Amino acid sequence: MNNWDKIKYDHGDLSDTRMISFIVDKRFRILRHSVLLLGMLIMIYFSNEINEFPGYYRFYRLVCVFGAIVIMCYLNMNILVPLFFFRGKYLIYILLLIILVISCLSLVSHIFDILAQTKDWKGNWREANEERKFYEGTIVVIPIILVTTMIKLFQRWVRDRNSIAELKNITLKMELNELKNQINPHFLFNMLNGIKSLIRTDPEKAGVVILKLSEFLRYQLYENNEAHTILGAEIHFLTNFLELEKLRRDNFSVEIQSKTDPSVLNSVFLPPNLFTTFVENAVKHSVDVSGGKSQVRVGIEVVGKNLTFTCSNSRDPNYRPQDEKNSGLGLANVKRRLELLYADHYTLDLQSGNLEYVVILKIEV
Repeated sequence: MNNWDKIKYDHGDLSDTRMISFIVDKRFRILRHSVLLLGMLIMIYFSNEINEFPGYYRFYRLVCVFGAIVIMCYLNMNILVPLFFFRGKYLIYILLLIILVISCLSLVSHIFDILAQTKDWKGNWREANEERKFYEGTIVVIPIILVTTMIKLFQRWVRDRNSIAELKNITLKMELNELKNQINPHFLFNMLNGIKSLIRTDPEKAGVVILKLSEFLRYQLYENNEAHTILGAEIHFLTNFLELEKLRRDNFSVEIQSKTDPSVLNSVFLPPNLFTTFVENAVKHSVDVSGGKSQVRVGIEVVGKNLTFTCSNSRDPNYRPQDEKNSGLGLANVKRRLELLYADHYTLDLQSGNLEYVVILKIEV
């Protein structure tokens, strides 16, 4: 079942409506366009614009008019609507649409003028009122083009409804997973044992760890429920998480850095825990079974409207986490979440080597 099949609206299930399936589903793309082209061709063929001309002139006129309408409709659907109408530039869209229609009809009229100068069609040309037909053509063509606009708008509406529903579903699953992980008994047990030991050996450091653990849990409990959080808070959370992991493990080094000005970091908003899964996986897979050194490096930079997140971890080819399957599912959910949140405005590059694993995520903010 396709994703959009799950969408429901007030009067029923969209998956039960074959017409909507035909209009929206990508499986019917070729058939849908074929029906559209055939419908336009039939409409033009039986119009008075074509029927009043005899012989080959009628055929050439049909080809010219049909070709012009096809060009206008597809330029509208693939360029004008996505670049202007969907971006709220309605006035520019209307002006460009009018220019497109006038330009195409003027070109068609010029072609008719050239054809009419030939010996066979000269008489027919004299009898036709081309100026009147130009304005009639404009009145007829614009509604046809607007129908294609409405089709694109309807497709966008259905797909947006689908994306919102799917995003809510994924967010709910991630929140449930976070609830299971945020107060993980094993995690807290290790942390509290570590703090207990530090209180005896290094009370000052124990106080710092308690503060970091408190901030870590506070972020998980409260910030995670917000729709957006500032990038600076996300970095602070990741720093606390890595520092706590460093306390739990021997021969483990962490580094999280950003050369971006703090004022910029605190002015950028993004969904909470957008990077958490990548960092958790980096920590999980950085174990060295021989007891050697392992490391995790995180970098976050903001340049203009582009944010770049990098996360690298050392890896041991002989190490396999017990819940490796869950790690794969977590990455799949993050990828889908990024797709729903940022569509084509992000890139994710996963580089896997024998001794290092690198994640490079770039998004527009």
